[in-house]
Amino acid sequence: MSPAVLAAYRYCEAVTGHQARNFAYGIRLLPAGKRHAMSALYAFSRRVDDIGDGNLTAGAKRARLTETRTLLGRIADGSVGEDHTDPVAVALADAARRYPIPLGGLDELIDGVLMDVTGRRYETWEDLRSYCRCVAGAIGRLSLGVFGTVPGAADAECAPRYADTLGLALQLTNILRDIREDARTGRTYLPVEDLAKFGCPPLLRDAAVPPGADFTGLVQFEVGRARALFAEGFELLPMLDRRSGACVAAMAGIYRRLLERIARDPAAVLRGRVALPTHQKAYVAVRGLAGLDARSVARRDGRGQRR
Repeated sequence: MSPAVLAAYRYCEAVTGHQARNFAYGIRLLPAGKRHAMSALYAFSRRVDDIGDGNLTAGAKRARLTETRTLLGRIADGSVGEDHTDPVAVALADAARRYPIPLGGLDELIDGVLMDVTGRRYETWEDLRSYCRCVAGAIGRLSLGVFGTVPGAADAECAPRYADTLGLALQLTNILRDIREDARTGRTYLPVEDLAKFGCPPLLRDAAVPPGADFTGLVQFEVGRARALFAEGFELLPMLDRRSGACVAAMAGIYRRLLERIARDPAAVLRGRVALPTHQKAYVAVRGLAGLDARSVARRDGRGQRR
């Protein structure tokens, strides 16, 4: 690896460590090559997200996203060299040469962020699922390009679907965790039909729930949906090598525990940002490295449950 490429990866790792502590907990379990590639994927994805979440006008955001999509096209066709001035582009281009990363997933991410820019509402779960597939399911599939599957893994052809589903589970957990923050910026991601079912308005303004609304019932309903997505997505674990499986188990396990904290106290998401203490994150990482979650899935499947 040339000094220029190594410097580009180090830049991406710095971005990841600074802005994504939960993600960083997982990828530190990977060997260096895969860790570098995952950092490059994160840094590029973070750039796209930051455009969508920034203070630019909608028109300026669309222009920046178009520029980013053009850069992605150059990375995909191999025209970004080591002397490029953008370290994220240099790192991602190198990662794409080393691993079969489906870079089209980053195009999907841009599509999803464009939905945010236009302020789209999601009337049904199917509508929201399409958005989640763009902004999170695609990241799962991109990551699988780095991880790969172990030779001879049963049902390996299902791995992209499981990676996609695990991404949906993480994103729905994010949406529940960020209800208060999103409400303050005029956004509500939960499906309008679900909000109506529990007496909540289409937009939860200022994170205040109107009298008579069953907010607890709404959160528990969405928690149940997320649990089902996690259960299906975890079927990916036995298909991965030990360290890749540990990475996925750590990242997903942190969010799974976060979901259970929300389930125990749904109103907590209105009081502030729900988070796990550091010692619990460390426990999840150790559990992932030990392969306990992967073995649990394998035992369950061995008892005759279908994938």
